[in-house]
Amino acid sequence: MAVTPGRGGAAAGACALALAAVLTACGNSGSGGAGTGSAATPPQAGKAAGTTVTVRLTEYKLTLSSKTFKAGDHTFVAENGGHTVHSLEIEGPGGETRLSHDLEPGQSAQLRVMLKKGSYELYCPVDGHKGLGMKADITVGGGTSGGGGGSSGSSSY
Repeated sequence: MAVTPGRGGAAAGACALALAAVLTACGNSGSGGAGTGSAATPPQAGKAAGTTVTVRLTEYKLTLSSKTFKAGDHTFVAENGGHTVHSLEIEGPGGETRLSHDLEPGQSAQLRVMLKKGSYELYCPVDGHKGLGMKADITVGGGTSGGGGGSSGSSSY
């Protein structure tokens, strides 16, 4: 059967549109991303927004670069400083969100979250690490967060 030029172009356009939809649905696997729940924002485009908080993941604890949190947009930079695979999950008001992939030793990724006023739990969801002490509880106060990174020292929880 012969294909007319108009039909071939339409088929190619439909194919390109379907491919774009599949690629968009796959997300950005290189820099972390948001999970499920209304507390999460869509994956970032590579640039941190709002307040940036570093979360160092080691065996078996989380170390946060900030102790105080205000409601607003936060980018959590998870850094695996340990010798085994780790990840980061955040649960609190409105839902939960997790890195889109686990981190091998030495890797890091960003998790962007819109924090609301209330209590949150941050933890490593890998193979029972939470039960071994890889967790931290934070309380988010009212107001909006600024563009800084929190306190200058590290705090273990």
